[in-house]
Amino acid sequence: MVSSQSYEVTVAGGGLGGLTAALALRQRGLRVTVLEQADRLGEVGAGIQTAPNASRVLLGLGLRRQLEAIHTEPLDQVRRRWKDGSVIGLTSLGQFCKDRFNAPYWHYHRADLHRVIMDACLDPAGPGPVVEMHTASRVAALDRTRPERPVAVTEDGRRFACDALIGADGVRSQVRESMGAPDTLQFSGEMAFRALIAGDLIAADPATRWLVDRFQSTIWYGPQRHLVHYMIRGGEYLNVVACVPCTDEVAEKWTVSSTAQDLVDAFPGWDDRVPAMLSKAKENVSCFALHHRRRDPVWMDGRVALLGDACHAMLPYQAQGASQAMEDAAVLAEELGAVTATDVEGALRRYVDRRAKHAGMVQDASLQNKTFYHFPDGPEQRARDEKLRRFDGESDLSYDWLWRGTPLHDPDLGAFSYQFAR
Repeated sequence: MVSSQSYEVTVAGGGLGGLTAALALRQRGLRVTVLEQADRLGEVGAGIQTAPNASRVLLGLGLRRQLEAIHTEPLDQVRRRWKDGSVIGLTSLGQFCKDRFNAPYWHYHRADLHRVIMDACLDPAGPGPVVEMHTASRVAALDRTRPERPVAVTEDGRRFACDALIGADGVRSQVRESMGAPDTLQFSGEMAFRALIAGDLIAADPATRWLVDRFQSTIWYGPQRHLVHYMIRGGEYLNVVACVPCTDEVAEKWTVSSTAQDLVDAFPGWDDRVPAMLSKAKENVSCFALHHRRRDPVWMDGRVALLGDACHAMLPYQAQGASQAMEDAAVLAEELGAVTATDVEGALRRYVDRRAKHAGMVQDASLQNKTFYHFPDGPEQRARDEKLRRFDGESDLSYDWLWRGTPLHDPDLGAFSYQFAR
């Protein structure tokens, strides 16, 4: 349902969550402006996983054909022991996900996924008003002199008035700070290495060629650290995320450049296949400190509301950060698209009511996995590994709960088939 009176929404932040919101709002007939602080729209060179709950949102926005062109599909989720690489547990993905959850589990290069959503926002042939995009436009303050028309003020003094203002501006959200929301950000004590390794280097080495024989999403568990890797762009790159105790430098600077040797050195004594793989990383290795937010139901004030990391930043230990932001975006558009400008505040309240508890549960599960993933060898580790052998979810949240169904009330989703031909 498109509202009978189109009105203006400003989205601060042009990442995956912000652009998904912009596209979903556009398709509801709203006039959307995106303010992005970077000089150009794009995403970092890294991989991203979209579980069925996020895939369902993206497919529901009409992106199926574009996503089929850029995705890589893992057939399994594999869990390995750090010391010898033995398989602790294996969960089917691939066709199993599409059969059971009616939506796929896919991997992407973040830049490819970002481009697909951005192109749909800007496509003049798409439904609804074309999204207006502004780069080099960091929101520095809010002017709410007229509560019914909040104004986003950029660092260079430009003013963007609107009927609803959405802060999708990340873990260090300026919109959040300007609206006076409590400071809920917490440092985890950990950092993550991120690297893309050329797939041809992986395929050329007998010690690592197994990684391209069958596309899988792999998690290695070890004391105080874990390692995740999977192929993207059909095997062009191996995406690596390696979580370890944080150094003082990274804690202070948040993000630093690193090297393949640093990455190898962070996993001493691990199975030989780990250094064989990690040593192939070239210049694109970085480290970033891992922060998360305490659960907090205060996502809005008047006609200003938050989305994604700005309100529920979570550790990457459920691979759900972007997915939860996409669910936010879909619910936000459903609520705002069903009202006129006079009823925006009530729509934002309903959006928060529908999303805060759910996203908070995923936040908690991601934090719980920080301990669950990193047990030292011993009784707790053996009990964890036994749980993973009869797998139904890593934390207290089952994959059935996390991946099944939709956060939307949209009846068309029930009629739309996400089944893929074998």
